Amino acid sequence: MDLSCQDWMSALPEQLWDTPLTNLAIPGSHDAMSYCLDINSPLVRSESDLFRLLDGLFYCFTRPVIFKWATTQDKSIEEQLSMGIRFFDLRVAHKPNDSSSDLYFTHVIYTHLTVLETLVSVATWLESHPKEIVILACSHFEGISDELHQAFIFSLKKLFGSKLCPQKEPVLTLRSLWASGYQVVLSYDSQTAARHRELWPAIPYWWANKHTAQGVINFLDWNKDLGRPEGFFVSGLNLTADRYYITENPKQSLRTLTFSNWESLRKWLEEQKPGSDPKSLNIIAGDFVGPLPLCSLVIALNQKLVQKNGAR
Repeated sequence: MDLSCQDWMSALPEQLWDTPLTNLAIPGSHDAMSYCLDINSPLVRSESDLFRLLDGLFYCFTRPVIFKWATTQDKSIEEQLSMGIRFFDLRVAHKPNDSSSDLYFTHVIYTHLTVLETLVSVATWLESHPKEIVILACSHFEGISDELHQAFIFSLKKLFGSKLCPQKEPVLTLRSLWASGYQVVLSYDSQTAARHRELWPAIPYWWANKHTAQGVINFLDWNKDLGRPEGFFVSGLNLTADRYYITENPKQSLRTLTFSNWESLRKWLEEQKPGSDPKSLNIIAGDFVGPLPLCSLVIALNQKLVQKNGAR
């Protein structure tokens, strides 16, 4: 763990304290909670009937394959926070045939940890790091009724309380957030969010859906040429393998695929710039953010803003 990244936001040069967070380079975690997937849990509701049938017939074969391709992280949420991650991709769902109101995270299967016990850990960590800001992007919401949405949102408000930054803050800077005591930007990808001023809309995620570094890079460069969105947005450095690729490469896993492509992704990443320019990047998310130096590389990009401002 790079201890210098634990409080990297408060350690930024003062000349960046008034820079909008949407113009800073912020490290993010793709499918942040997949480190605690439950290999024995049901498949998520959105999986096809054919896949469910195959999983039922060949469970001993399918489950290890699902597990090694669905796992995108290997560090806990507290460890990711301490490594410098400030954006979390959180896919929330309710298990089928579960009479409780407990919610879990998903990526093909469900996690061991519930959503609320995980977010309690985030709130506790923030208490010890009062100048660090996190962006929590809740999405998917499979199997969640309107009643469950309302109960979940009530729990979020109760948990984070005055730390939640409302939408009325149009331009977020470190200085303004520190002055208000806000530490959490909570994005909620559901129409339910419109009823609550504490919830921000969905954050665009540039997802290449490619299994090679060059495919990801080409997709991200194409999006850059179109120009960046106005607010927060995520550039995903994560690779994706479809079922044909997985079948043809039985000895691989998402981990081996990610590591074998890392050097090309790293070189591209080091060339990027944050800021307000149309081709600048904001949140940069990846897989296996613990063993790979994504956090330190993304945080270091902010030095380019210091150099740019100093040259004026």
